[in-house]
Amino acid sequence: MEITRVDVRPIRGRGNLKALCSVVFDDCFVVHAVKILEGDQGLYVAMPSRKVNGRQFLDVAHPTTERFRHTLEKIVIQKYLEAMGELHHSS
Repeated sequence: MEITRVDVRPIRGRGNLKALCSVVFDDCFVVHAVKILEGDQGLYVAMPSRKVNGRQFLDVAHPTTERFRHTLEKIVIQKYLEAMGELHHSS
């Protein structure tokens, strides 16, 4: 499976939430609401989730292997950094 497009929407003023992304796979399947967050260890990717039982969050979609999770995170964060670079240069 190939990640063929990542659309990044930077978020400002929302704490550790830095962006929301849509990730397209093989030009035929999209996952929305992929989040880029900033934690103590730097940027990381959180998959879309929903609240259950009023307190617990469960992923709606997620990679099933550690290898693909790493690939997804690397590409999404790179696209975010590129988008932020473009935003800073256009200001």
